[in-house]
Amino acid sequence: MGHSDQEARPQGRLIAAALAASLLLAVVTPAQAQDYPTRPVTLVVPYPPGGGVDAIGRIMAAKLSVALGQQVIVENHGGAGGVIGLRAVAKAAPDGYTLVVTTTGMSLPANTGYDLGKDFTPISLVSATPIVVMSHPDFPAKTMADIVAMAKKEPGKLTIGTPPAPTINYFAVEQFKSLAKVNIVIVPYKGTGPLSNDLIGGHVGLAFNTTAPALGNIRAGKIRAIAVAAAKRSAALPDVPTLDESGLRGLDVSQWWGLLGPAGLPREIVTKLNADLGEIVKLPATRARMAELGMEPVGSSPAQLGELIHADITKYRKVVKEANIRID
Repeated sequence: MGHSDQEARPQGRLIAAALAASLLLAVVTPAQAQDYPTRPVTLVVPYPPGGGVDAIGRIMAAKLSVALGQQVIVENHGGAGGVIGLRAVAKAAPDGYTLVVTTTGMSLPANTGYDLGKDFTPISLVSATPIVVMSHPDFPAKTMADIVAMAKKEPGKLTIGTPPAPTINYFAVEQFKSLAKVNIVIVPYKGTGPLSNDLIGGHVGLAFNTTAPALGNIRAGKIRAIAVAAAKRSAALPDVPTLDESGLRGLDVSQWWGLLGPAGLPREIVTKLNADLGEIVKLPATRARMAELGMEPVGSSPAQLGELIHADITKYRKVVKEANIRID
């Protein structure tokens, strides 16, 4: 397929989306946007309960309910690595009453039915955390060097649990496999919560997971943290080395979370939500709760979140192509 065909179709979709948005925006007047919200707001978490995205969603929902003076209701729409929930929000009316928590990796447009860079309105970053290489306490490998040695000794036998593509966890495993030149079988899970449960139960020995659903169990000794896949150590896990320190240089896959609305969300609503979130991430209670989950509070402008999304699209398209990853 040539570049002209690839460019024509997105351009056509963008024009159609712009026309549709203009019709929908005619319903949401500036006065209505200033009065927003006048009824409960739905916050879609595109993963099952119990994972990092769910934890962030519930923190935001509780604090936004107070800031907005209306209840913000969390709805979990798990499946397909977050794609199902994002598809639903992409089709929602851009009136501020349907929002979504998104995260690193969901930015890939191919085969998902949406383009995160065009079909959504960025509102604000909320937090960030590194991916952590974890194992069951009885897993024989205790370091990254041990894992690499095991994988090279018996290619294709070692398995690693991770949420499915297009999650950052999945891409981190693929990047690790490429960097270490090992053949490891990926076992996909619907979310980070179920993965943590299976890791504790010994049903999977090794995982690339976010800190939030596992931190309490790491501290309790039910899960072993082997390495942090980031440029620097995590404040929540100061004794756990980075991949760089473990001899695998160049793999920094910190995960971020942010808030989006459908494309065409009125500027007044975006400005209000961004300002509210900016105050929420500064609250001592918010910062303390995120610290408990191994997360760092991070605010941003809508434009900064948009730039990050576009950077991710470029970065992870390359990973998808090189690893021949299929995203359904």
